[in-house]
Amino acid sequence: MTMIEILQLEEAATLAAIDELSSLFSQCVDGGASMGFMAPFPPEQAAVYWFEVAKSVGRNDLILLVARLNGRIEGTVQLGIATPPNQPHRADIKKLMVSPAARGHGLSRALMDAAETTALKAGRSLLVLDTATGEPAEKIYEHLGWVRSGTIPNYALFPDGRFCDTTIFYKQLA
Repeated sequence: MTMIEILQLEEAATLAAIDELSSLFSQCVDGGASMGFMAPFPPEQAAVYWFEVAKSVGRNDLILLVARLNGRIEGTVQLGIATPPNQPHRADIKKLMVSPAARGHGLSRALMDAAETTALKAGRSLLVLDTATGEPAEKIYEHLGWVRSGTIPNYALFPDGRFCDTTIFYKQLA
């Protein structure tokens, strides 16, 4: 039986999970996911990123959610809550990722559902995100009720150096 557990990590727990988080991130980028980094992306480089995430969690600028599948971190999503004073109702969804081996078990849905619930508890009623156009994540967001706002051509690069269009989505929460 597959057991999914969603946890919110505080700064110390994020630091304790750096190895697992770094391995996950490395697998996703090296697998072609456009997540701000270029391939090859070894776990040692990913660890630098996660140390910064831990600091952001400690400052309460970011909420980090992880999905454990049978006890191991196999997915994560971030909720950026450090917004300007005129946007206290908004948060950014960042870096939804699921390890290639754990895809198809519902981790993306579980993480996004938890992000929405967490956002509401934090007083946020509007979520925004961007994703690589034409990639599987785009379909996931549509399936979860997110609204496509528009597409920006050549916004970023895929990890292999090709240009990547980006689609912006938003979701109004109840």
